[in-house]
Amino acid sequence: MSKEYIGAIDQGTTSTRFMVFDREGKVISSAQKEHRQIYPQPGWVEHDPLEIIDNSNEVIGAALARAKLSPENLIAVGITNQRETTLLWDRHSGKPLCNALVWMDTRNDELVQRYAQNGGQDRFRSRTGLPLATYFSALKLAWILEQVPGARQAAERGDALFGNINTWLAWQMTGGPKGGLHITDVSNASRTMLMDLASCQWDADLLAEFRIPPACLPEIRPSAMVYGELCCAPLRGTPLAGMLGDQQAALFGQTCFRPGGAKNTYGTGSFLLMNTGNKLVHSAAGLLSTIAYQIQGEAPVYALEGAIAITGALVQWLRDNLRLFDVAGQIEPLARSVADNGDVYFVPAFSGLYAPYWRDDARGVIAGLTRFATKAHIARAALESTAYQVRDVVEAMEQDSGIALSRLRCDGGMVVNELLMQFQADMLGKPVLRPRMIETTALGSAYAAGLATGYWQNFQDLEANWGIDREWQPALAEGERARLYHSWKKAVARSFGWVEQGERHVN
Repeated sequence: MSKEYIGAIDQGTTSTRFMVFDREGKVISSAQKEHRQIYPQPGWVEHDPLEIIDNSNEVIGAALARAKLSPENLIAVGITNQRETTLLWDRHSGKPLCNALVWMDTRNDELVQRYAQNGGQDRFRSRTGLPLATYFSALKLAWILEQVPGARQAAERGDALFGNINTWLAWQMTGGPKGGLHITDVSNASRTMLMDLASCQWDADLLAEFRIPPACLPEIRPSAMVYGELCCAPLRGTPLAGMLGDQQAALFGQTCFRPGGAKNTYGTGSFLLMNTGNKLVHSAAGLLSTIAYQIQGEAPVYALEGAIAITGALVQWLRDNLRLFDVAGQIEPLARSVADNGDVYFVPAFSGLYAPYWRDDARGVIAGLTRFATKAHIARAALESTAYQVRDVVEAMEQDSGIALSRLRCDGGMVVNELLMQFQADMLGKPVLRPRMIETTALGSAYAAGLATGYWQNFQDLEANWGIDREWQPALAEGERARLYHSWKKAVARSFGWVEQGERHVN
């Protein structure tokens, strides 16, 4: 069989998946495996990097076997990954110096406070597009260098290598200690708080400020180019040709290639991105400025992003911690069993609030409880909280960009919940569109790899693959929409200030 497919490694917060796509962007084969979520202390969230690499190799082999494919059937492979998650490993042994610090980990909160004392939360925003927050990689890496014995010395010698998960996978799969490529792409580098957005290079002043040794950093590359050949057993000899952070990959997979194009991904958290073209737009409304993608030989494309920490994770929390239901899909019938939210509002500020508030002092609240409220009202309030948070971000994005969204393209695991999608359209007062292919994160990295290798010739080839599966039109009266959103804002205000200055942040 001739080579005719593109592969995508999709390494997410809770699982790793390998998908194979054809020229029409259809899934030929897929395999997925979850990895452990490790919580050593309150506020600490870790992943085992060795488990992730083992799972990656396993799902690659499984997906190829299911379709009776071999590496020779793949033109190229792209990688997409959970962003900000930070690890440091020994370049000689290939072993991590500690578990990876996951993006939602807040153990570096004291470092955030320390750096914010001189210049405030936005002191580095003009260069990085990011506020000081526990979320981003720089202060996670700074914590590792301060707290893990021997880490700083190894990093300064160049014996320890830093990377997000994309860098870890690329290094391991292209040789590891035997010449593995230590690289990242501009989209992931823009999430470290160490890269200058204008130059797309590591910023020497930021490295000095955060005490990050340059010797441990990967080389920054475009998002679509042939980086080298994979040598891991299931993909030996296949070009690695695409790399995108998961949310930028979803924007790419949704074919939002023109300024003003926007998508929202509903996953563990939710992430709304708008393409701003080759123009770097600095937010005045609490959004992030970031790199969307870069094609080799072309200028980088920028985006505005609204990052929401907890959406799908709230459904998991109701399932695992409160045991309101046994599987995530049961939340929709439970929420539908009541006519409305019973005036209950759930603000899931488990790790503080991200865009557009950026309040590390916030914590989760359930507001409006009366004796009338049932677990069904709480389930409905949990789903509705996602739609309210997305509206918060949409309004900020319209304010920053000067562009009024006419409709919202959506993707991710939660878009199968039709109650949520209808309420989202109701809250926005705009149509919400679900594409035929909702796994746009993996598709986006496949598109990047395919463009780099000529499998697809241009953006028009990719746009031709996009199509609508379902569209939801707003059906809520304006007065009711305003009343509900006003109550949501009251609940959000009550989440503020729970963690006071000097208190330990506990999640």
